[in-house]
Amino acid sequence: MALPLAPGRVAMRKALGIISAYRWRFAGVLALQIAAVLATLVAPQLLGRLVTRVSQGTASASYADGVVGAIVVVTLLGALINRYAQMHARTLGESVFADLRERMMTRVVHLPLSAVESAGTGDLVGRTTNDISRIEFLVRVGIPQIMVCVVTIVFTVLAAFTADWLLALALGVIAPPVWLTMRWYLRRAVPVYRADLAAVARLNGTVSETVEHAETVDALALGARREAALRADIAEAWSLEELAARLRLVMFLILDIAWRAPVVVVLLWGGFLASRGWVGLGEITTVALYAMEIRKPIGQLMFWIDLLQVTQAALSRIMGVEEVPPDRTPTGEVPRGKRIVLDDVRFAYREGVEVLHGICLELVPGERLAVVGPSGSGKSTLGRMLAGINPPTSGTVTVGGVSLTDLTETELRGHVALVTQEHHVFVGSIADNLRLARPDADDDTLRRALTSIGADAWVDSLPDGMGTRVGSGNLALTPAQAQEVALARLVLLDPHTLILDEATSLLDPGAARRLERALSTALAGRTVIEIAHRLSTAHDADRIAVVMEGRITELGTHDELVALGGEYASLWETWSRS
Repeated sequence: MALPLAPGRVAMRKALGIISAYRWRFAGVLALQIAAVLATLVAPQLLGRLVTRVSQGTASASYADGVVGAIVVVTLLGALINRYAQMHARTLGESVFADLRERMMTRVVHLPLSAVESAGTGDLVGRTTNDISRIEFLVRVGIPQIMVCVVTIVFTVLAAFTADWLLALALGVIAPPVWLTMRWYLRRAVPVYRADLAAVARLNGTVSETVEHAETVDALALGARREAALRADIAEAWSLEELAARLRLVMFLILDIAWRAPVVVVLLWGGFLASRGWVGLGEITTVALYAMEIRKPIGQLMFWIDLLQVTQAALSRIMGVEEVPPDRTPTGEVPRGKRIVLDDVRFAYREGVEVLHGICLELVPGERLAVVGPSGSGKSTLGRMLAGINPPTSGTVTVGGVSLTDLTETELRGHVALVTQEHHVFVGSIADNLRLARPDADDDTLRRALTSIGADAWVDSLPDGMGTRVGSGNLALTPAQAQEVALARLVLLDPHTLILDEATSLLDPGAARRLERALSTALAGRTVIEIAHRLSTAHDADRIAVVMEGRITELGTHDELVALGGEYASLWETWSRS
């Protein structure tokens, strides 16, 4: 299920809300743009008067020199003003875009994980990359250019009416075809652009998932199936791009004819009026020059209006992230203790298809609980319930008597945290990666966290120790090293309950055992839930929960469950022989 789209009006209202914070800077830029346009409008007026004087035989050489000099001065002055207008407009666009991007990322990092996973990586990545890029050009370049075009068109038309209102009426010939064409185009283009952006996002998701899991694709011989999915996504994106191109072709064909018409109409209309003695050659020259002057901004404005439709579709997707409903409603209640209790917890990713069935479990503060069971039995889903990532479909998960969904995100992570086998190394130093868990931690605190899990040796061996830059374009950490950085972050976060979902799966068995022993020392006194396939982990736990088909079928110590002779005993016997 894709993330929602913000309705067009809602998206524009939110965007205008961001822009309104810069209204005075917009006013200053607009004033500069008006001044620059007025400077360009002086030349046709002066040239028209010169033509009138020449046709009447009253123009002297000194008058002609004065007109030419004035035209040169106002042209240079207009260029100078335009330079500063463009500079301030570009910096204004950068400020607006920075706010939009920060607003987007602030919301993204606080999205409910359940919403992100149900939408898939392609949709969210598409919104934070392709959609942002489409908006970036309009905000940085388009807004200033649209302002220039609108101001130029308005003041050029006003100047034409000042020269001769009757002759200037010919400029209105462009209005009906432009209005009708844009009305036809906008009704069709916006839905196509929205569908196109969604199709591109799905294509990106298919490509990234196939590349990232290439080994799985090869191992399961899924190459043909993934290729078919990729071809289908490409075909969908291509068809939508083709449809959008056809719409643009029709629009620009009509507009290309329309924006060339004013000059011809002005000359024909001017000839008719001149034959009646109602206008002179100077007025015709002035208005004709204005008609030529207005063609460029009209053409540019049509280009930006088309791009605006793409941007509006992208903006609806970006602002749609803010439309994702929260998965929790904090009540302000404070947990009374550290005990976590699951009471008749049921959960379904899809309506009517339960993954967990009536789970009841009470964790003893400070105990180490191992959760074991075959793949697909619901172990990781149980871990997500314990971590408060997904609210249960029914039943409750509480800490200290307070439901996890009644806590804010910050409060929740202060009580319980989850580390999975998935990991990510952010661009920056190792110290920067660690401080994501505790921004105010000093170097000594960071080093103690690394030492507690036995990662200090390899970090010290790096060229700059904890200051070594890692992530994209920098030193590439091995999967095991990246996992140890994630576990060190967990130590720094310091919650009283930890869920480790195959957190040591990327290490070899020997290294995993050493890390687990180090973690046991570092996390002493905390409640630890370990979801693992390695039964050596379960052997050392205080209790073991066996999950089968979404239910806890056995619960007890290692010795108790072996003596019981049930599922765990069978798993342990198989494990011992391997």
